[in-house]
Amino acid sequence: MGKKIESTLINMILSLVLISSTMSAALGFVYLKTKGPIEMASRQKEIDAIRQVVPEFDSDPLMNVSEREGVTIYQVSNQNQPAGFAIKTFTEKGFAGHIEIMAGFLPDGTINNVVVLNHKETPGLGTKMTDPKFSDQFDGKNPGEFNLRVKKDGGDVDAITAATVSSRAYCDALQRAFETLKTINDSISVR
Repeated sequence: MGKKIESTLINMILSLVLISSTMSAALGFVYLKTKGPIEMASRQKEIDAIRQVVPEFDSDPLMNVSEREGVTIYQVSNQNQPAGFAIKTFTEKGFAGHIEIMAGFLPDGTINNVVVLNHKETPGLGTKMTDPKFSDQFDGKNPGEFNLRVKKDGGDVDAITAATVSSRAYCDALQRAFETLKTINDSISVR
């Protein structure tokens, strides 16, 4: 039988250093192996959201990207003609805080479609902002003429019953997208 190693402070520290180094190396290896696939999946998810909100395009939306104050603008084209803008925007005014949407605009500033990307709103109430009954009311509207506030606040938007805070937040995020779009496109009409 082999000699038992004495349990001293130095031996314990060396053991912990060896275990920590081995685990760090293993985590680094896993990170390097999964980094690429995670980035590709994230890129594809972004492109899929863009495809949902703008008309057909043949350009790479990730090649013409700009960012302003946390809002990301993807400009797309079809046969070298502007097809629209997909704008990833957000608000912190949701009932549960952060809401992220992708809003699609035509070149004239008209809303083409909007999809909710991320939220933590109340199930059965605030989550109804993803329902077509609520979200479709924005399609085909130009925020230069359509007041992006709930009717209770003097706007044109029918709020979700019992979820006015979520409705206001959705409108806030959409208004932020429109305001950002106006900063990069001079032809957008202003109310």
